[in-house]
Amino acid sequence: MLSKADNEFLTQSGPGTPMGDLLRRFWMPALLSEELPVRDGPPKKIKILGEDLLAFRSTDGRVGIVEPHCPHRGANLYYGRNEECGIRCAFHGWKFDVDGNCVDLPTSPPESTYKDTIKLLAYPTREWGDMIWVYMGPREKIPELPQLEMGLLPASSRYVTKKWQDCNWVQSVEGALDTAHFSFLHAVLAKDDVAARAALAKAAIADQATPDDRIRWIHNDPRPKFTILGHDAGLLIGAARKTDGADLYWRISQFLMPNHAYTPTAFPGEIYYGQCWVPADDGSCWIYTYCWHPDRPLSNAERAKFDGGFNVHAEVDDDYMPLRNLRNDYLIDRKVQKHTTFTGIEGVSEQDAAIQDSMGPIQDRTREHLGPTDVGVVEFRKLLMGGARSLQAGIEPKAAASANRYAVRAGGAVAAPAKNLETVMAERFGHARGYIGQQYGLGD
Repeated sequence: MLSKADNEFLTQSGPGTPMGDLLRRFWMPALLSEELPVRDGPPKKIKILGEDLLAFRSTDGRVGIVEPHCPHRGANLYYGRNEECGIRCAFHGWKFDVDGNCVDLPTSPPESTYKDTIKLLAYPTREWGDMIWVYMGPREKIPELPQLEMGLLPASSRYVTKKWQDCNWVQSVEGALDTAHFSFLHAVLAKDDVAARAALAKAAIADQATPDDRIRWIHNDPRPKFTILGHDAGLLIGAARKTDGADLYWRISQFLMPNHAYTPTAFPGEIYYGQCWVPADDGSCWIYTYCWHPDRPLSNAERAKFDGGFNVHAEVDDDYMPLRNLRNDYLIDRKVQKHTTFTGIEGVSEQDAAIQDSMGPIQDRTREHLGPTDVGVVEFRKLLMGGARSLQAGIEPKAAASANRYAVRAGGAVAAPAKNLETVMAERFGHARGYIGQQYGLGD
């Protein structure tokens, strides 16, 4: 358990907080590219790390993310005009470009240089991997974007969306890293093989291609043994379960600083899944969900399946709100819970959200009692809080300067019990920590 002070230290992300300062050393997804579909289109209100901001796509295609209030009299630029490479305030016509420069000040004489002294707060942006990223930290040394494999591939080989969640981002990350919960939260109760397979598919746990033995191993062994290894970008988290024989079934995930995690499901030839948690404020977050296949384009049928909710992807409305959410109790069906699935809630993403949101907007970690399967959660907290404390002492986070080391994979494997996690990773991915950057020219 944590003290009240440590829990606040871990979960507060607003301006001037230690964890907020750490998060601001990294690029954050701010929007999907599809949310600003046209040049000179309507601006969009966003909230990130407790800051209300405004995003707009300029005439030249660049994206600006700026403070929303005009420095003249404080009018909200959301009501302004997005025109000719800038956003113009509707009150008196002051105009600003994506970098926050005042490019027109019609209320001053033409010969005046006053506009050169006016600056709108604007954050650097990049568009990559079908997402618009923002950097909200110090400008002296802006890091490179994290080289996630999904962004190194053609757009045809990835699928990216987002979903809202009604809780602090940390408890949602912890839920993702706690892979022991698969033995319960996502379990199917149906005994008939056909009914069980149908329930698994509907619950977004497995499709027709997923071998039954993996599902059985997860169900039969609720006490996986964890191994945690650090690397330049984060943590490698391996959980070994018993199989029907002597071998172990490894489910291996990655946590990448400060807010990305990869699921432990993919075997060779299967689709990889990941998530990125971006705090809106301390009691809610956006989760950017993505999947990719390194060897082929994703099919239209696969994309339709993701749209309907599968694995980390939720079924969402036009505003990216999950259709099954806190406001409607995730459409829990008690009859289904009694006879078919452990929760009676449809969708892995929705099952996760229901449990994570049920802890309250910010979990009270002073009352928890951790056990052996929580080691991944403990190491995650140590890494995150240690990074924030080091930053307070003037030590910048190593991961922020290690963009290439984000090119890693996670997934499943079956191996002899004598093989440790590093050996399993080397055999599965060719590297003890799952690094595959050399395939993309990022170095060894």
